Amino acid sequence: MKKLLFLATFVLPLVITQAETKSDPNPENLLTIELKDGPVVIELFPGDAPNHVKRIKELAKAGKYDGVAFHRVIDGFMAQTGDVEFGNSKDYDERRVGTGGSDKPDLKAEFNKRKHVRGTCSMARARSEDSANSQFFICLDKADFLDGKYTVWGQVVQGMDHVDKIKKGSRLNNGSVSRPDLMKKVTVGKDKSEGKQP
Repeated sequence: MKKLLFLATFVLPLVITQAETKSDPNPENLLTIELKDGPVVIELFPGDAPNHVKRIKELAKAGKYDGVAFHRVIDGFMAQTGDVEFGNSKDYDERRVGTGGSDKPDLKAEFNKRKHVRGTCSMARARSEDSANSQFFICLDKADFLDGKYTVWGQVVQGMDHVDKIKKGSRLNNGSVSRPDLMKKVTVGKDKSEGKQP
């Protein structure tokens, strides 16, 4: 028993330190999405999906995601956004939203071992595995049937309660949302006004 307590005294602080390190990534590997209810901070996974992370950062830094709608939101499943071609509030095309991308070429799939759990950020695509471009979704709940079939590129680490408040669509209409909520602003890094992440 003494040996177990002794071991726990040294192992427990090591485990806590590692957990703290994982929850405080490089600011360049954080993405902040400003929603109507507050900011959502996403940890990016460049080691698992380097080209997808690079694309997300490029579009965010160019302001392409600012004002883009969550055009498809299914309660208990996911919230989809990122159609910079037809989903921007300035020239929103209700009939074509969800079919567009960006002016950049489609990406080759980077399927990885990351799981689709609550808060997972993954790329939307057409039937072809190599058709992801700019659209992505945030899982509102576990969706393990997507594992290994869609490229996971990030995980919400703060503000999931704001994601839960995104306006939902009807399941009968495949989650299509009328007068959808928007990504007000998307930036690489954490919002400085927020202070340090707990």
